[in-house]
Amino acid sequence: MLSVWLRVIRVRFLLASVIAVSVGLALTWRQNSSIDPLDAILIFAGVMALHASVDLLNDFWDFKRGIDTKTKRTKMSGGTGVLPEGLLKPSSVYRAGIVFLIIGSVIGSYFVITHGIIIGVILGFAILSIYFYSTKIVDSGLGEFFVAVKGSMIVIGTFFIQSGEITIESILGGIVVGVLSSLVLFIASFPDHDADKSKGRKSLVIAVGKEKAAKLFWIFPLISYVAIIIGVSTNLFPLVSLITLVTIPLMIKSGLGLSKNFDSIENLIPFMSSTLMFSRITGALFVVSFLIVL
Repeated sequence: MLSVWLRVIRVRFLLASVIAVSVGLALTWRQNSSIDPLDAILIFAGVMALHASVDLLNDFWDFKRGIDTKTKRTKMSGGTGVLPEGLLKPSSVYRAGIVFLIIGSVIGSYFVITHGIIIGVILGFAILSIYFYSTKIVDSGLGEFFVAVKGSMIVIGTFFIQSGEITIESILGGIVVGVLSSLVLFIASFPDHDADKSKGRKSLVIAVGKEKAAKLFWIFPLISYVAIIIGVSTNLFPLVSLITLVTIPLMIKSGLGLSKNFDSIENLIPFMSSTLMFSRITGALFVVSFLIVL
């Protein structure tokens, strides 16, 4: 049963939030040479709970709307398959999503009390967008934008809790992480195009069409790389942050693979996986770059 719950929570995708929190902590460490360990643990717990909530509620609503029964499930797309396979009751998944949302909200409320209105604004955005993500946000074509903003806010919020301020480097760092996460959602929406469209969803891929969307792939990594280069050139990020550029070949492989296979689910799977790998490796190297003392 535990393996089923871990599957529906999509544990492997929680790494995006782990990286986002880690970037915020690494930025703090570079600036102050210290972090508050208890606050760091609470931030991780709160962010993980909120991330689990959005994934659980997404699985519930996709099943209720009949999307998951029409998609061809892969390890990167098409939902977890837990509800269509009858492994859990829809009501159980929905309740678990609400419980995780409450847990994340309670932890976030603690930081609102201790750190003020800025965290309140971030938490309010998180709660509303998580609850309405699978019903309103994805139907308006704002899914990728939501994920990018969510990743950015995690970095900015983590840095603010630890340092008491919002700086240009925390904003730039947030952009890097948020866009990398958004790229994973973007490419994973290609196989779900037909099922999503038939049920009223409107992803970026649906909005512009698969062929044109494949060309938009390059914009995501370009934004992240440019943000890093700007940070380094203005001495906001250490020179070693350019180590993230070693993932360029993996990014090119993914983009070219998408351009040739955007209409074939089977052929696209390896490039969806390489895009996920590109996002995670780039994010991890970004974190490490702030911890290396030269």
